[in-house]
Amino acid sequence: MRVIFMGSPDFSVPVLEALVEAGHEIAAVYCQPPRPAGRGKKDRPTAVHARAVKMGLEVRHPVSLKGDAEREDFAALGADVAVVVAYGLILPQAILDAPELGCLNIHASLLPRWRGAAPIHRAILEGDAETGVCIMQMEAGLDTGPVLLTESLRIGDEETTGALHDRLSEMGARMICKALGQLGNLSPQVQPEDGVTYAAKIDKSEAAVDWSKPAEVISRQIRGLSPFPGVWTLQDGQRIKLLGARLTTGQGNPGEALDDAMTIACGQGAVQITRAQRAGKGAQDTDVFLRGNPVAKGTVLGS
Repeated sequence: MRVIFMGSPDFSVPVLEALVEAGHEIAAVYCQPPRPAGRGKKDRPTAVHARAVKMGLEVRHPVSLKGDAEREDFAALGADVAVVVAYGLILPQAILDAPELGCLNIHASLLPRWRGAAPIHRAILEGDAETGVCIMQMEAGLDTGPVLLTESLRIGDEETTGALHDRLSEMGARMICKALGQLGNLSPQVQPEDGVTYAAKIDKSEAAVDWSKPAEVISRQIRGLSPFPGVWTLQDGQRIKLLGARLTTGQGNPGEALDDAMTIACGQGAVQITRAQRAGKGAQDTDVFLRGNPVAKGTVLGS
């Protein structure tokens, strides 16, 4: 098929690669514009932009798709279908209607649960046992369109958003190729009204640990916000990020280190930190982290 691809972050890159490998013609790649990033605040292209350039594909990054010129340019591509995955802009109805077969969205949840911006984070934060990917026919509402394909997978007990992100990205890449191959034979399923939840964008204010909460809640918080924005606590007034955790046993005052291996007491139960990061340093597994940053038994974090 002749496909317009619309995506921006790392999550979208395997999908673009899979479409090209499957033999589809990419009419153009749409992504978010380059934005200042890094210490030098130089404009940095999105992950999709950088990959598309290496693949020799035409890249477009309009700030908006609401103008007549942008809509005409989009329609002039004469695409059979548009594939949208974490693009970052709302598509006006004229854009949704332009491709002959409409626009298909790859959404990383089991709709109607976790419509919206941060479905992977929210699934872990809320303790969901499973999640998955839906291929959805797009319409004007926020992730409300009929679903063409669904696959699910179990969320691991110690899985982080980063790890789950990668698994779901590969799943979405495989599923969209399957959907395009069977498009005329798939039966769109209207989403039920029961079970709708919204995955609000992650706010950095959610990243501070409250050690008085139960260990299960803190473990989900650490894993759900890893690698970004990264849950943090204080050690001797210095901020450290906690990027991996597992539930364990133990009792003590909230935030107290119960051993020298970073087992931390919570309001109920305890968590063992499996990955951490100091300011200005890279993320490290706990055994490596502790060599340069000991957290001795009896240390109280967060104070």
